[in-house]
Amino acid sequence: MKKITQVISKMINYYSGDPKRVGHFMKVYSFAKTIGEAEQLDEKTQEILEIAAATHDIGIKVSEHKYNSSAGKHQEHEGPALAEKMLVELDVERSIIDRVMFLIAHHHTYEDVSGIDYRILIEADFLVNAYEDNLSKDAIKKAKDIIFRTETGTKFLNDIFSLDE
Repeated sequence: MKKITQVISKMINYYSGDPKRVGHFMKVYSFAKTIGEAEQLDEKTQEILEIAAATHDIGIKVSEHKYNSSAGKHQEHEGPALAEKMLVELDVERSIIDRVMFLIAHHHTYEDVSGIDYRILIEADFLVNAYEDNLSKDAIKKAKDIIFRTETGTKFLNDIFSLDE
């Protein structure tokens, strides 16, 4: 069984009884996988991206319990250790775990984006959040200038939200 299949299975179990959270990370995973493939990432970067996309919000449960909030800063703080524990149990390579932990710790931070995996993760997460949070077209256009850099992610944003009209 591929590692990503094991990670997704663990995450579905982790969010047992919370279909909204499962749906969210599966949508982010799907966009991230597709953008990464279209942008022709190397195999290891693609694996890192997919694992990070599946686990990016792993800190929400603890954040809601500990801080009564799912704010991004809490997710970024609480998520990496939870992901590390899960990925170690799944025998994921240490260098992949370290990068995934970094991506989780920064997935709501849009400054100093370092690496195509980081860029694609925040683009994929925004594509899903824009729809789920019912953002206005103006808010989406502003975010486009701040967040989107990949050709594929930008095209998806333009197409999904009809920004070129």
